[in-house]
Amino acid sequence: MTAYASAHDETIFCVDELVEALGNDERAVRRVVRIVRDCISLGIEPLNMAGEAVQQARFMEARRIVHQLRDSVTELGAKRFVAACLGLELALAEGKVLQIPLLFSAAESELRVLIEHAGAWLDQHEGRAAAR
Repeated sequence: MTAYASAHDETIFCVDELVEALGNDERAVRRVVRIVRDCISLGIEPLNMAGEAVQQARFMEARRIVHQLRDSVTELGAKRFVAACLGLELALAEGKVLQIPLLFSAAESELRVLIEHAGAWLDQHEGRAAAR
């Protein structure tokens, strides 16, 4: 179990497997710090862009943006966010207009929680402080 998340929280953010895959040493942690920083650097802006596309009825563009965002954070162990994005992507692809606002809210909430947990992990590993 990690020092930054309980077992339940590991569905939000958990980079233990990534650190292990990269060598499970200080160098691996430094690489993961960079990866995490890059993944969360845009905050919720990609979802804002997808929301604008939805408002203009460009559902496939919104789906592409959400897919790219989901793909970029998958390696962070963000299972809850990934699941929220998959539901949103499906609704966008199928044009389920009535479901999209609720699914967008769920994805945004999960992204905010993911960013918070990733930020806490970066703080513990001096990643965010070193970047300032």
